[in-house]
Amino acid sequence: MLASAKLIAAGLAVLSLAGTSIGIGNVFSSLLNSYSRNPSLRGQLFTYSILGFALVEAMGLFALMMSFLFLYG
Repeated sequence: MLASAKLIAAGLAVLSLAGTSIGIGNVFSSLLNSYSRNPSLRGQLFTYSILGFALVEAMGLFALMMSFLFLYG
C-alpha cells in the first residue's frame, strides 16, 4: 500500500513538468513577440527572457526533485 502511494505521489509530481514546458514556451513566444514589436531592445529583452527561463526551469527541477524524494524517500 505504501509503495503504491509513493508511485502515485511521484507520478503526480512529474505531471507538473508539463506546466514547466508550457511556461518555457510562453517565455520564448513572448520574447519573439517583443522582438517583432521593438527590435532596438533586443539585448535587454534577451536578458529578461533568460532570467524567466531560469526561474521556470528551476521550478521544473524542483518538481523533479520532489518526485524523486517521494519515490526513493
